[in-house]
Amino acid sequence: MGWTALLLAGLCEIGFTTCLQLSDGFKKKWPSAFFLLFAIASFQLMSRALETLPLGTVYAVWTGIGAVGTALVGIVYFRESATPLRLGLLGVVVALIIGLRVLP
Repeated sequence: MGWTALLLAGLCEIGFTTCLQLSDGFKKKWPSAFFLLFAIASFQLMSRALETLPLGTVYAVWTGIGAVGTALVGIVYFRESATPLRLGLLGVVVALIIGLRVLP
């Protein structure tokens, strides 16, 4: 259950960072409301993951999922650069997240 909660927390982090961009400095009502919803859900789920997983692992994986996912959202929806080096480095982060999952 801890890893499922952690994955969902990371996905919610992608949601709140995306809504933060869409909110235009919290000037737009609905993206701002969804930012708050996703942020609360993300921290609640991360708290649940901490019941069974170590703090360092939880924070590293949560941050990694959020960073990679947010970067991909930026590339796909906000036309940010997708250089081979950037994509390769994002791949390294994914490999590190997987490594944290498979190590005891």
